Amino acid sequence: MSFPPLDDDREPAHDAGGSEPEPEPEPEPTLDTSAPEPVAAPLDYFAQLAQPSVPAGGVADPSAPAEATDAASVAAFARASSAHSWWSSRVALLLVAALVGGLAGHFSASSGSSGGTVNVTSVAAAPTGAVLSSGESIPTLVQHVLPTVVSIDVRANGSEDQGTGMIVSANGYVVTNNHVISAAAGGAGTITVTRSGSTKALAATLVGTNPIDDVALLHITRSSGLPHINFGNSNALQVGDSVVAIGNALGLAAGTPTVTQGIVSALGRTVTAGTATSTETLNNMIQTDAAINPGNSGGPLLDANGDVIGMNTAVAGTLADGSNAQNIGFAIPSATIESLLKSLAAGQSVKTHGAFMGVEVMTMTSTLQFEYGFTVSSGAVVMSVIAHSGAANAGIRQGDVIVSLNGVAITNTQDLTSVLSGLYPGATVTVGLVRGSAHLTKTVRLGRQS
Repeated sequence: MSFPPLDDDREPAHDAGGSEPEPEPEPEPTLDTSAPEPVAAPLDYFAQLAQPSVPAGGVADPSAPAEATDAASVAAFARASSAHSWWSSRVALLLVAALVGGLAGHFSASSGSSGGTVNVTSVAAAPTGAVLSSGESIPTLVQHVLPTVVSIDVRANGSEDQGTGMIVSANGYVVTNNHVISAAAGGAGTITVTRSGSTKALAATLVGTNPIDDVALLHITRSSGLPHINFGNSNALQVGDSVVAIGNALGLAAGTPTVTQGIVSALGRTVTAGTATSTETLNNMIQTDAAINPGNSGGPLLDANGDVIGMNTAVAGTLADGSNAQNIGFAIPSATIESLLKSLAAGQSVKTHGAFMGVEVMTMTSTLQFEYGFTVSSGAVVMSVIAHSGAANAGIRQGDVIVSLNGVAITNTQDLTSVLSGLYPGATVTVGLVRGSAHLTKTVRLGRQS
């Protein structure tokens, strides 16, 4: 896929150019992703500061039970559910949209003793750092991808938000979370980016937004020849795979990202999360235990080869019993991001009318098909059904595979989300699904996302 260049006479979706110093004008080449350069680093999006300026909220109703499962039609799911945690419980999830403001000063640590002599034994430094399953050391991977990571600064309405982004093309397109730049939507403010290893802020424009999937595309003004990320295959991920997150954690210093390591903890999660001003439900998310903190939003999650397989987006917070979740973060799969880039580069801004079907879904994969014996190889697998929703009233069940909506083929969760985004609450839709070996049609009246 290649993106069109931004012509001088073409206005982007929103102009958020800043007043910071800009590089000398250069001819704008066509966006070329055919020969990717160093892999991208993850952005800073998840967590807020210890005392965030914008309180987090937006949780799914923990008391809403899923519709009862038909044992005859989804027996394979019932047998496997004890060994696989596909059906996620509802907890409070924080969309730590962006780091608000910066940290004045820095953290420092000191050591001392109450007296006496402290003996310190010197040891030889190891030749390399931690080694991933691919055989590549983390320091090597990090040095390879850092040039593709940027810190993002948004100034609008008297406030300043910070996040992370990753360069996806040589001529300066940058992908990040929509919530990182939402304050500047509609030309309400300015956006600047700072490349890793630099202190120079570069002006950027907002090209396209997709609040539904929490993805946005920026363009660094008059840029060319930049290193950019490689996208990996998020559909090939398995629970237990090694991952590395890179981002502007806590906003400690622009241009010097933080690196954390972990594994893929689960796949196909549906999370409902939000800030004080917005709430969103995201499907088919990657769950990881790699530490995610304020400022990581919009940053890529890397696999053991240094390819971007996700973009960090949310983190679990307080559970229903008041206790705090630990090491539960979520990333948008790279397959979802890639599917959106063409429309975002064209300057499209997705608008949703709030239509809600009432299902939590996961993209069908070869692993899912094999483990649960599905008879189709593509579609959106229904992981759970919200009680009293249109889907529940129509008789859609956990384990059904949605393959069409109003005659439009559904091959993955992104297809389903895209069709629903253009529909209104109260509309009636025709859903084609596969249950076992049977092909069924259901009529669903759409509700409103609460």
